[in-house]
Amino acid sequence: MARRESPTGRGARALLAAGALALLGGCNMVVMNPVGDIALQQRNLILTAIGLMLLIIVPVMVLIVLFAWRYRRGNPNKVYDPDFDHSTTLELIIWSGPLLIIIALSLVTWTSTHLLDPFRPLERIAPGRPVPANTKPLEVQVVALDWKWLFIYPDQGIATVNELAIPVDVPVRFSITSTSQFNTFSAPTLAGMIYAMPGMRSELNAVLNKPGDSWGYSGNYTGRGFSDMRFRLRGLGQADFDRWVAGVKGGGGTLAAADYLKLEAPSEKVPVIRYAAVQPHLFDRVLNQCVAPGQPCMAEVMARDRARSANSLRGLGDMPPGREAVPAAGETPVPALEKPADRKGSGPNVTKPPTAPPPGKAAPGDERNRNMTLLSRPRPPDAASAMTV
Repeated sequence: MARRESPTGRGARALLAAGALALLGGCNMVVMNPVGDIALQQRNLILTAIGLMLLIIVPVMVLIVLFAWRYRRGNPNKVYDPDFDHSTTLELIIWSGPLLIIIALSLVTWTSTHLLDPFRPLERIAPGRPVPANTKPLEVQVVALDWKWLFIYPDQGIATVNELAIPVDVPVRFSITSTSQFNTFSAPTLAGMIYAMPGMRSELNAVLNKPGDSWGYSGNYTGRGFSDMRFRLRGLGQADFDRWVAGVKGGGGTLAAADYLKLEAPSEKVPVIRYAAVQPHLFDRVLNQCVAPGQPCMAEVMARDRARSANSLRGLGDMPPGREAVPAAGETPVPALEKPADRKGSGPNVTKPPTAPPPGKAAPGDERNRNMTLLSRPRPPDAASAMTV
Protein backbone atom coordinates (compact mmCIF):
# COMPACT_ATOMS: atom_id res chain seq x y z
CA MET A 1 0.00 0.00 0.00
CA ALA A 2 1.49 3.33 -1.06
CA ARG A 3 2.06 5.89 1.62
CA ARG A 4 0.33 9.20 1.04
CA GLU A 5 2.32 12.37 1.60
CA SER A 6 0.99 14.66 4.27
CA PRO A 7 -0.11 18.21 3.42
CA THR A 8 2.78 19.50 5.56
CA GLY A 9 5.32 17.59 3.44
CA ARG A 10 3.81 18.88 0.21
CA GLY A 11 3.90 22.42 1.55
CA ALA A 12 7.55 22.09 2.57
CA ARG A 13 8.50 20.83 -0.87
CA ALA A 14 6.65 23.67 -2.57
CA LEU A 15 8.36 26.18 -0.28
CA LEU A 16 11.80 24.75 -1.12
CA ALA A 17 11.05 24.88 -4.83
CA ALA A 18 9.87 28.48 -4.58
CA GLY A 19 13.02 29.40 -2.66
CA ALA A 20 15.25 27.76 -5.26
CA LEU A 21 13.49 29.66 -8.05
CA ALA A 22 13.87 32.90 -6.13
CA LEU A 23 17.60 32.31 -5.70
CA LEU A 24 18.01 31.51 -9.39
CA GLY A 25 16.07 34.63 -10.28
CA GLY A 26 18.59 36.72 -8.36
CA CYS A 27 21.55 35.38 -10.37
CA ASN A 28 23.30 37.90 -12.58
CA MET A 29 24.70 36.32 -15.72
CA VAL A 30 27.41 38.96 -16.20
CA VAL A 31 28.83 37.26 -19.28
CA MET A 32 25.47 37.72 -21.00
CA ASN A 33 25.08 41.32 -19.79
CA PRO A 34 28.21 43.08 -21.11
CA VAL A 35 28.85 46.81 -20.83
CA GLY A 36 31.86 46.87 -23.16
CA ASP A 37 32.06 46.39 -26.92
CA ILE A 38 34.60 43.54 -26.78
CA ALA A 39 32.52 41.67 -24.21
CA LEU A 40 29.45 42.32 -26.37
CA GLN A 41 31.11 40.72 -29.40
CA GLN A 42 32.18 37.76 -27.27
CA ARG A 43 28.60 37.36 -26.02
CA ASN A 44 27.31 37.44 -29.59
CA LEU A 45 29.87 34.81 -30.59
CA ILE A 46 28.64 32.52 -27.83
CA LEU A 47 25.02 33.00 -28.89
CA THR A 48 25.89 32.41 -32.55
CA ALA A 49 27.70 29.16 -31.72
CA ILE A 50 24.81 27.98 -29.55
CA GLY A 51 22.29 28.81 -32.28
CA LEU A 52 24.25 26.91 -34.92
CA MET A 53 24.55 23.85 -32.69
CA LEU A 54 20.85 23.96 -31.84
CA LEU A 55 20.10 23.53 -35.55
CA ILE A 56 21.14 19.91 -35.05
CA ILE A 57 20.26 19.36 -31.40
CA VAL A 58 16.62 20.51 -31.60
CA PRO A 59 15.65 18.39 -34.65
CA VAL A 60 17.34 15.34 -33.13
CA MET A 61 15.45 15.76 -29.85
CA VAL A 62 12.16 16.23 -31.72
CA LEU A 63 12.79 13.19 -33.90
CA ILE A 64 13.53 11.03 -30.86
CA VAL A 65 10.08 11.77 -29.47
CA LEU A 66 8.46 11.43 -32.92
CA PHE A 67 10.06 8.06 -33.65
CA ALA A 68 9.24 6.72 -30.19
CA TRP A 69 5.60 7.70 -30.67
CA ARG A 70 5.25 6.54 -34.26
CA TYR A 71 6.91 3.15 -33.75
CA ARG A 72 5.47 2.41 -30.35
CA ARG A 73 4.32 -1.12 -29.69
CA GLY A 74 0.64 -0.25 -29.65
CA ASN A 75 0.61 1.60 -33.00
CA PRO A 76 -1.19 -0.62 -35.56
CA ASN A 77 -0.06 1.58 -38.49
CA LYS A 78 3.71 1.31 -37.92
CA VAL A 79 5.86 -0.04 -40.75
CA TYR A 80 8.41 -2.75 -40.05
CA ASP A 81 11.03 -3.34 -42.75
CA PRO A 82 13.67 -5.90 -41.60
CA ASP A 83 15.44 -5.78 -44.98
CA PHE A 84 16.24 -2.04 -44.89
CA ASP A 85 20.00 -1.38 -44.96
CA HIS A 86 20.70 1.86 -46.86
CA SER A 87 19.18 5.13 -48.06
CA THR A 88 21.26 7.62 -50.03
CA THR A 89 18.82 10.43 -49.32
CA LEU A 90 18.92 9.71 -45.60
CA GLU A 91 22.73 9.54 -45.62
CA LEU A 92 22.96 12.93 -47.35
CA ILE A 93 20.61 14.52 -44.82
CA ILE A 94 22.43 12.97 -41.85
CA TRP A 95 25.93 14.03 -42.95
CA SER A 96 25.34 17.31 -44.80
CA GLY A 97 23.68 19.07 -41.84
CA PRO A 98 26.52 18.59 -39.31
CA LEU A 99 29.13 19.23 -42.00
CA LEU A 100 27.62 22.59 -42.94
CA ILE A 101 27.33 23.57 -39.27
CA ILE A 102 30.99 22.67 -38.63
CA ILE A 103 32.05 24.75 -41.64
CA ALA A 104 29.99 27.70 -40.40
CA LEU A 105 31.40 27.40 -36.88
CA SER A 106 34.94 27.21 -38.28
CA LEU A 107 34.48 30.40 -40.29
CA VAL A 108 32.93 32.28 -37.39
CA THR A 109 35.64 31.11 -34.98
CA TRP A 110 38.48 31.96 -37.38
CA THR A 111 37.24 35.48 -38.10
CA SER A 112 36.37 36.20 -34.46
CA THR A 113 39.78 34.96 -33.27
CA HIS A 114 41.46 37.66 -35.35
CA LEU A 115 38.91 40.41 -34.77
CA LEU A 116 38.93 39.85 -30.98
CA ASP A 117 42.72 39.46 -30.64
CA PRO A 118 43.50 41.15 -27.29
CA PHE A 119 46.70 42.67 -28.75
CA ARG A 120 44.81 44.26 -31.63
CA PRO A 121 44.09 47.99 -31.17
CA LEU A 122 40.43 48.91 -31.16
CA GLU A 123 38.84 50.05 -34.40
CA ARG A 124 35.51 50.99 -32.84
CA ILE A 125 34.16 51.89 -29.41
CA ALA A 126 30.64 50.56 -30.13
CA PRO A 127 28.69 49.16 -33.09
CA GLY A 128 28.67 51.84 -35.80
CA ARG A 129 30.98 54.14 -33.79
CA PRO A 130 34.61 54.03 -34.94
CA VAL A 131 37.37 55.28 -32.70
CA PRO A 132 37.77 59.05 -33.29
CA ALA A 133 40.94 60.09 -35.05
CA ASN A 134 43.96 60.99 -32.88
CA THR A 135 42.37 59.32 -29.84
CA LYS A 136 44.99 58.29 -27.28
CA PRO A 137 44.09 55.14 -25.33
CA LEU A 138 44.16 55.20 -21.57
CA GLU A 139 47.19 53.22 -20.36
CA VAL A 140 46.62 50.94 -17.36
CA GLN A 141 49.32 48.61 -16.00
CA VAL A 142 47.99 45.57 -14.14
CA VAL A 143 49.99 43.49 -11.64
CA ALA A 144 48.51 40.30 -10.16
CA LEU A 145 49.74 40.00 -6.57
CA ASP A 146 49.00 37.42 -3.85
CA TRP A 147 46.00 37.91 -3.43
CA LYS A 148 45.10 41.33 -4.77
CA TRP A 149 45.26 43.46 -7.90
CA LEU A 150 47.49 46.49 -8.44
CA PHE A 151 46.52 49.02 -11.14
CA ILE A 152 49.02 51.68 -12.19
CA TYR A 153 47.99 54.68 -14.32
CA PRO A 154 51.34 55.88 -15.74
CA ASP A 155 49.96 58.96 -17.53
CA GLN A 156 48.06 60.09 -14.44
CA GLY A 157 50.87 59.09 -12.04
CA ILE A 158 48.54 57.24 -9.65
CA ALA A 159 47.90 53.65 -8.57
CA THR A 160 45.14 51.72 -6.84
CA VAL A 161 44.70 48.31 -5.25
CA ASN A 162 41.50 46.34 -5.96
CA GLU A 163 39.85 49.29 -7.72
CA LEU A 164 39.82 49.88 -11.48
CA ALA A 165 38.15 53.03 -12.79
CA ILE A 166 37.72 53.54 -16.54
CA PRO A 167 36.14 56.45 -18.44
CA VAL A 168 33.22 55.50 -20.67
CA ASP A 169 33.75 55.34 -24.45
CA VAL A 170 37.53 55.71 -24.15
CA PRO A 171 39.82 52.92 -25.49
CA VAL A 172 41.92 51.34 -22.77
CA ARG A 173 45.20 49.49 -23.29
CA PHE A 174 46.06 47.13 -20.43
CA SER A 175 49.60 45.84 -19.84
CA ILE A 176 49.30 42.77 -17.63
CA THR A 177 51.87 40.79 -15.63
CA SER A 178 52.12 38.82 -12.38
CA THR A 179 54.60 38.54 -9.54
CA SER A 180 54.93 34.86 -8.66
CA GLN A 181 51.97 32.83 -9.96
CA PHE A 182 49.96 32.36 -13.11
CA ASN A 183 46.77 34.36 -12.73
CA THR A 184 43.88 35.28 -14.99
CA PHE A 185 42.73 38.86 -15.29
CA SER A 186 39.00 38.38 -15.72
CA ALA A 187 36.53 41.21 -16.26
CA PRO A 188 33.41 39.54 -17.79
CA THR A 189 31.51 42.76 -18.49
CA LEU A 190 34.58 44.38 -20.07
CA ALA A 191 36.49 41.87 -22.21
CA GLY A 192 36.75 38.32 -20.93
CA MET A 193 39.93 36.76 -19.48
CA ILE A 194 43.65 37.30 -20.13
CA TYR A 195 46.50 35.39 -18.47
CA ALA A 196 48.89 37.23 -16.16
CA MET A 197 52.28 35.48 -16.09
CA PRO A 198 55.45 36.21 -14.08
CA GLY A 199 58.19 37.77 -16.18
CA MET A 200 55.88 38.18 -19.20
CA ARG A 201 53.71 41.02 -20.47
CA SER A 202 50.21 40.38 -21.81
CA GLU A 203 48.05 43.02 -23.43
CA LEU A 204 44.35 43.72 -23.64
CA ASN A 205 42.55 46.44 -25.60
CA ALA A 206 39.00 47.12 -24.44
CA VAL A 207 36.38 49.79 -23.84
CA LEU A 208 33.42 50.38 -21.53
CA ASN A 209 30.22 51.82 -23.01
CA LYS A 210 28.02 52.25 -19.95
CA PRO A 211 28.64 53.82 -16.55
CA GLY A 212 28.19 51.65 -13.52
CA ASP A 213 29.97 49.28 -11.15
CA SER A 214 30.75 45.61 -11.59
CA TRP A 215 33.42 43.16 -10.45
CA GLY A 216 36.55 41.53 -11.79
CA TYR A 217 38.47 38.63 -10.33
CA SER A 218 41.15 36.02 -10.91
CA GLY A 219 39.98 33.02 -12.93
CA ASN A 220 42.96 30.82 -12.03
CA TYR A 221 43.29 29.09 -8.64
CA THR A 222 46.34 30.43 -6.79
CA GLY A 223 45.97 29.36 -3.17
CA ARG A 224 44.09 30.18 -0.01
CA GLY A 225 43.31 33.82 -0.84
CA PHE A 226 42.05 33.09 -4.35
CA SER A 227 38.35 33.40 -3.49
CA ASP A 228 38.74 36.99 -2.30
CA MET A 229 41.05 38.12 -5.12
CA ARG A 230 38.48 40.52 -6.59
CA PHE A 231 38.53 44.12 -7.74
CA ARG A 232 35.85 46.72 -8.25
CA LEU A 233 35.38 47.78 -11.89
CA ARG A 234 33.96 51.28 -12.19
CA GLY A 235 32.67 52.83 -15.40
CA LEU A 236 32.69 56.64 -15.13
CA GLY A 237 31.93 59.54 -17.41
CA GLN A 238 34.95 61.58 -18.43
CA ALA A 239 34.18 64.36 -15.95
CA ASP A 240 33.60 61.86 -13.13
CA PHE A 241 36.84 60.08 -14.03
CA ASP A 242 38.78 63.33 -13.87
CA ARG A 243 37.31 64.03 -10.45
CA TRP A 244 38.20 60.50 -9.33
CA VAL A 245 41.82 60.99 -10.45
CA ALA A 246 41.97 64.30 -8.61
CA GLY A 247 40.59 62.64 -5.48
CA VAL A 248 43.23 59.89 -5.63
CA LYS A 249 46.00 62.47 -6.04
CA GLY A 250 44.69 64.49 -3.13
CA GLY A 251 44.20 61.67 -0.64
CA GLY A 252 46.66 58.86 -1.34
CA GLY A 253 50.20 57.94 -0.39
CA THR A 254 53.26 57.19 -2.52
CA LEU A 255 54.00 53.82 -4.09
CA ALA A 256 57.79 53.47 -4.14
CA ALA A 257 59.85 50.31 -4.52
CA ALA A 258 60.00 49.73 -0.76
CA ASP A 259 56.23 50.17 -0.46
CA TYR A 260 55.68 47.76 -3.35
CA LEU A 261 57.81 45.07 -1.68
CA LYS A 262 55.60 45.32 1.40
CA LEU A 263 52.47 45.19 -0.76
CA GLU A 264 53.82 42.15 -2.62
CA ALA A 265 53.69 39.99 0.52
CA PRO A 266 50.70 37.57 0.45
CA SER A 267 47.59 39.00 2.11
CA GLU A 268 43.86 38.31 1.97
CA LYS A 269 40.73 40.46 1.75
CA VAL A 270 42.72 43.62 1.11
CA PRO A 271 40.55 46.78 1.05
CA VAL A 272 40.86 49.43 -1.64
CA ILE A 273 44.16 51.32 -1.41
CA ARG A 274 44.97 54.49 -3.39
CA TYR A 275 48.37 55.98 -4.15
CA ALA A 276 48.72 59.62 -5.17
CA ALA A 277 52.15 59.05 -6.71
CA VAL A 278 54.03 56.10 -8.22
CA GLN A 279 57.75 55.59 -8.63
CA PRO A 280 58.62 55.94 -12.35
CA HIS A 281 59.08 52.70 -14.32
CA LEU A 282 57.86 50.60 -11.39
CA PHE A 283 55.86 48.32 -13.70
CA ASP A 284 58.94 47.65 -15.84
CA ARG A 285 60.89 46.64 -12.74
CA VAL A 286 58.04 44.36 -11.65
CA LEU A 287 57.96 42.84 -15.13
CA ASN A 288 61.74 42.25 -15.07
CA GLN A 289 61.60 41.04 -11.44
CA CYS A 290 64.15 43.54 -10.14
CA VAL A 291 62.23 45.70 -7.67
CA ALA A 292 64.35 44.56 -4.71
CA PRO A 293 67.64 46.47 -4.29
CA GLY A 294 70.59 44.73 -5.91
CA GLN A 295 68.38 42.36 -7.95
CA PRO A 296 69.48 42.28 -11.62
CA CYS A 297 66.73 42.84 -14.17
CA MET A 298 65.84 39.98 -16.48
CA ALA A 299 66.27 42.17 -19.57
CA GLU A 300 69.83 43.06 -18.55
CA VAL A 301 70.69 39.43 -17.73
CA MET A 302 69.40 38.23 -21.10
CA ALA A 303 71.26 41.02 -22.92
CA ARG A 304 74.52 40.03 -21.23
CA ASP A 305 73.89 36.36 -22.07
CA ARG A 306 73.31 37.22 -25.73
CA ALA A 307 76.47 39.31 -25.85
CA ARG A 308 78.49 36.57 -24.14
CA SER A 309 77.12 33.98 -26.56
CA ALA A 310 77.95 36.15 -29.59
CA ASN A 311 81.50 36.76 -28.31
CA SER A 312 82.07 33.07 -27.72
CA LEU A 313 80.84 32.21 -31.21
CA ARG A 314 83.16 34.77 -32.78
CA GLY A 315 86.08 33.49 -30.72
CA LEU A 316 85.57 29.81 -31.61
CA GLY A 317 84.70 30.39 -35.22
CA ASP A 318 81.47 28.41 -34.94
CA MET A 319 78.27 28.97 -36.81
CA PRO A 320 76.15 31.84 -35.47
CA PRO A 321 72.50 30.99 -34.80
CA GLY A 322 70.62 30.01 -37.94
CA ARG A 323 70.84 26.96 -40.19
CA GLU A 324 71.50 28.99 -43.35
CA ALA A 325 73.80 31.59 -41.76
CA VAL A 326 77.35 32.08 -43.03
CA PRO A 327 79.99 30.97 -40.49
CA ALA A 328 82.13 33.63 -38.86
CA ALA A 329 85.30 31.83 -40.01
CA GLY A 330 86.14 28.94 -42.33
CA GLU A 331 84.04 27.29 -44.98
CA THR A 332 80.43 26.23 -44.71
CA PRO A 333 80.22 22.69 -43.26
CA VAL A 334 79.01 19.97 -45.63
CA PRO A 335 76.70 17.23 -44.30
CA ALA A 336 78.37 13.83 -44.09
CA LEU A 337 76.07 12.16 -46.62
CA GLU A 338 76.81 14.90 -49.18
CA LYS A 339 80.61 14.59 -49.00
CA PRO A 340 82.51 12.87 -51.84
CA ALA A 341 83.69 9.31 -51.27
CA ASP A 342 87.35 10.29 -50.78
CA ARG A 343 86.40 12.62 -47.91
CA LYS A 344 84.32 10.11 -46.01
CA GLY A 345 85.98 8.26 -43.18
CA SER A 346 85.99 4.50 -42.75
CA GLY A 347 85.88 2.22 -39.76
CA PRO A 348 84.83 -1.23 -38.63
CA ASN A 349 81.20 -2.15 -39.15
CA VAL A 350 80.20 -3.01 -35.62
CA THR A 351 76.73 -4.14 -36.69
CA LYS A 352 77.91 -6.58 -39.35
CA PRO A 353 77.08 -10.20 -38.44
CA PRO A 354 80.06 -12.53 -37.77
CA THR A 355 81.40 -14.72 -40.60
CA ALA A 356 80.39 -17.98 -38.99
CA PRO A 357 76.75 -18.00 -37.83
CA PRO A 358 76.08 -19.02 -34.25
CA PRO A 359 74.96 -22.61 -33.73
CA GLY A 360 71.53 -21.47 -32.51
CA LYS A 361 69.21 -24.32 -31.57
CA ALA A 362 71.83 -26.89 -32.51
CA ALA A 363 73.78 -25.94 -29.37
CA PRO A 364 71.66 -23.69 -27.11
CA GLY A 365 74.37 -23.39 -24.44
CA ASP A 366 77.17 -22.45 -26.85
CA GLU A 367 79.11 -19.29 -25.93
CA ARG A 368 78.64 -17.95 -29.48
CA ASN A 369 74.92 -17.52 -28.79
CA ARG A 370 75.60 -14.84 -26.17
CA ASN A 371 73.53 -11.65 -26.52
CA MET A 372 71.36 -13.25 -29.18
CA THR A 373 67.85 -14.64 -29.05
CA LEU A 374 67.89 -18.42 -28.68
CA LEU A 375 65.86 -20.26 -31.25
CA SER A 376 64.74 -22.81 -28.69
CA ARG A 377 64.42 -22.67 -24.95
CA PRO A 378 67.20 -24.59 -23.11
CA ARG A 379 66.01 -27.83 -21.55
CA PRO A 380 66.64 -28.79 -17.94
CA PRO A 381 69.87 -30.75 -17.33
CA ASP A 382 68.03 -34.04 -16.80
CA ALA A 383 66.23 -33.69 -20.16
CA ALA A 384 69.22 -32.49 -22.23
CA SER A 385 70.33 -36.05 -23.01
CA ALA A 386 66.92 -36.85 -24.44
CA MET A 387 66.94 -33.95 -26.92
CA THR A 388 67.60 -34.94 -30.51
CA VAL A 389 69.64 -32.71 -32.77
